[in-house]
Amino acid sequence: MALSKPIIKSLSFYLNQQYEHPLRTAALTCATVAISGNVAYQKLAGIRPIDLRSILSFGAFGLCFSSICHTTFFNFLEWAAPEEASFSICRRLILERLIYFPLYKAWALYMVARFEGKSSEVALDEVKALLPTLLISSLKYLTITQLLNLLLVPSVFRIFGHYLTAFVWTIYFAHVRRQYEQKKKNK
Repeated sequence: MALSKPIIKSLSFYLNQQYEHPLRTAALTCATVAISGNVAYQKLAGIRPIDLRSILSFGAFGLCFSSICHTTFFNFLEWAAPEEASFSICRRLILERLIYFPLYKAWALYMVARFEGKSSEVALDEVKALLPTLLISSLKYLTITQLLNLLLVPSVFRIFGHYLTAFVWTIYFAHVRRQYEQKKKNK
């Protein structure tokens, strides 16, 4: 019981901040998730020394863009497919997977490359090369997690399911980008 009290207080504080300051809370959380995912990938991959530029690029994207995109889109989703509407889960899933995610991921690929100091042409080449792989993987694997999140998790706590999925996806995203860079270097 003593261990659960700090967890409950932390959760309560976070949910209160999410309610009172949704954009600020989302920005800080997205940056934290992006940085944590990138660091976890680099540790798992045994990358030495740690690529600080990559970590900061992921964090900057999370802080400046990811939170705004997610907050705006999910507010739109509440309006476009309210929970009371028929087939709302299907509508949400289709809008998120087929419209939002491809646009968001293309933007993420481009901006992370730009934050790393790459030129616009190089960033666009990276988007063209990696976007199909990321979209196919997303449709295969993330659709299931999104569906489970929509079906099983109460709406108040869905954000945690989303951030957990985002953490794992960030590790995969960093891995795909690193493989692409290594192939490009070897040519």
